[in-house]
Amino acid sequence: MESDFGKTRLLVLALVVLTALSAVVLAEVLYTVVFAITVAYTLFPFWQAIVDRGYSRRIATSVVTGVAGLALVGAVVPVVYVLYRRRSVLLDIARELPERIPIVVGEFSYTIETTPLIAAVGAALRDAALSVASAATVLSLKGLLFAIVVYGLLARPGSVRAVAAGLAPTDFYDVLERYHERIHATLVGIYVVQAATAAATSVVAYVVFALLGYDAALTLAVVAGVLQFVPVVGPSVVIVALAATDVLAGNVPRATIVLLVGLVVVGFLPDAVVRPRLAAMTGELPTTLYFVGFVGGVLTIGPLGFVLGPLAVGLLVETVELLSTVPEIEDGPAPEALTDEAVQSDREAGIE
Repeated sequence: MESDFGKTRLLVLALVVLTALSAVVLAEVLYTVVFAITVAYTLFPFWQAIVDRGYSRRIATSVVTGVAGLALVGAVVPVVYVLYRRRSVLLDIARELPERIPIVVGEFSYTIETTPLIAAVGAALRDAALSVASAATVLSLKGLLFAIVVYGLLARPGSVRAVAAGLAPTDFYDVLERYHERIHATLVGIYVVQAATAAATSVVAYVVFALLGYDAALTLAVVAGVLQFVPVVGPSVVIVALAATDVLAGNVPRATIVLLVGLVVVGFLPDAVVRPRLAAMTGELPTTLYFVGFVGGVLTIGPLGFVLGPLAVGLLVETVELLSTVPEIEDGPAPEALTDEAVQSDREAGIE
């Protein structure tokens, strides 16, 4: 028994070392792999629903992977295309600003020169367009890798569960289930709820901006939808920026309308209508904790932090809740039973 325990410790140590080595060797695609893992985790219930309807696991895996790929393309390509094709419109909006903006507070006065700002915005847009064009091949390869990882994880979900159960002691299984539920709820909140709210925000924003006569209504709507992924602040940034631009351009009536109507219809309505209906199927984090995880994750590890940051906070919250209810946690089935169940599940799928 002691020998088995020592062997397990060595294997866990090897797992940690090899994971760190893989993170270094695969640094260029690490974000893609982690993103694919979280997407597969989120889509597993949909995969299970297809299997429960009588379809084979291979068909279910192919369908879910295809839907995930199409959703990713549908979310990224229109945003990149609109921003690339309409970058000149964004520059035109910036050029509408006066060359100097005086700020007077009591006896203090300061003048902001907008010419360097406009030049910086133009350079940033040009650099972004060139970066996207030059990275097309790399993005294609990463897209293929994303599809392979998602397909592989969904093809053998029992294997992942068996490994997790095999590494944990018997009386820790219920804790693993709680962590699983928290991870799934957080990921659904990030991907499904946020994406649906962002899509609704873009549609509503386009209607509002078009009715108010903005030339770049589509571009502004896309930007507003993307900003919906930024908690608390969200699309309100676009509304306030448009109102400020109109005020500086002397169009105070439209500035007032876009500020009042935009903050309510674009900034508040999708969150108030769409989010609660979808969030009912998941235990989302409180907004404050989600914001902390989002900002901390993005500032620490980059774009992927918008997923891993809230996920880390969610697991921390779940751990605190588990510690407060330790006596209430019941023993679950032995890891051996889970392992046998996973192996049998794969055999039924025709995977040896």
